[in-house]
Amino acid sequence: MSERGLTMTGSAPAPALRPYVHRLAAYREDHGEPLTRAEAAVTGGVLILGFAAPMEVDGERLTSFGAGPSDRFTLTRMTRPTEGVEVALTPFGARRLFGMPLRLLVNLAVPAEELLGPWAAEAAGRLAAAPSAPERLALAERLLTERFAAGPEPDPEVRWAWARLLESGGAVPVASLAVSLERSHRHLVSRFRDQVGLTPKAAARVIRFHRAAALLRSGSAIAEAAAACGFYDQAHMNREFRTLAAVTPGQISPRPQAGGRPTLGP
Repeated sequence: MSERGLTMTGSAPAPALRPYVHRLAAYREDHGEPLTRAEAAVTGGVLILGFAAPMEVDGERLTSFGAGPSDRFTLTRMTRPTEGVEVALTPFGARRLFGMPLRLLVNLAVPAEELLGPWAAEAAGRLAAAPSAPERLALAERLLTERFAAGPEPDPEVRWAWARLLESGGAVPVASLAVSLERSHRHLVSRFRDQVGLTPKAAARVIRFHRAAALLRSGSAIAEAAAACGFYDQAHMNREFRTLAAVTPGQISPRPQAGGRPTLGP
């Protein structure tokens, strides 16, 4: 009988993939009973190449799928064992891999075949045939490297603006980014939505949430994390956590969850 719970083997991406991929993981998950959970909002995307039972993502049954960025939590449900390879993508990785404006994928999960054509099924089949998790991950890296090479190059101005947002924890004003780039606010938002999916303001909210969650997991007090991340007060922080992850700050601090699991993104 297969072991219950989650079995996951992860790896850091090769240097050539790091601008596009946060992490790779081969996983198998079987809890012996249905499991529903809320996946937190993400600024990037995810590619799941599955080869076992499908899972439900916001009510839709999917085995292999791609998902874009989100500004709300997403409900997933498993009723049978799932297995596959998860690719957690940066915004520019999702844009380059899926080859379409990411604004069209905000808060959506789409069958991988619709996004990637026959490549998705071929890749899932080859990964399923690999005899071990490390070999699956090595094969996934090779397949992704080839696929990314055929995708569109990221917009350098949006990459610069994205880096500034990350560095500031989502605090830098959008108007300041537009002035630095000598672009209008409207132009920057339009290009940002094409490349990142979310607006700069929405992306900043998600970045701030993840920064605050990381501080809580590291042991910071809720009030300290709220102040450090620029929330107006703890009530504001509570509302954002409920919207973006269906949890309260108190459910994260001071008890970090042990172990990892496949999610809809970083």
